[in-house]
Amino acid sequence: MSVDQIANALTSIKNSESAARHTCTIKPGSKLLKEILRVMQENGFVKKVDWKETRQGEEAIVSLEGRINECRVVKPRYAVKKDEFERFEKKFLPARDIGILIVSTPKGVFSHKKAKENGVGGRLLAYVF
Repeated sequence: MSVDQIANALTSIKNSESAARHTCTIKPGSKLLKEILRVMQENGFVKKVDWKETRQGEEAIVSLEGRINECRVVKPRYAVKKDEFERFEKKFLPARDIGILIVSTPKGVFSHKKAKENGVGGRLLAYVF
């Protein structure tokens, strides 16, 4: 039994990218995983995500873009205020304007850029570059 489904999903995506595969199957699915994959798709790291219902629950079939160098979960999930994103960008991303931090806010799951625009803080979930 897996402890952290989000970490397992991102590791599976990273391993598929490293092996130069075009698709990756992730199971089991969850609402939070759906939102994280949506943010990755909006920012061009993933081409397409198809959800399929199975007997064990949902599974995601992710079409990969080939742009991911690293994607990991942030543990512990730091609380970030709306004006503190730069500190965590320096900590987790390789350079300015390369990659995204994925943040869970009271208004939904966003990239750190969109969270800055909306003026909300939240909890760091993951980073992708």
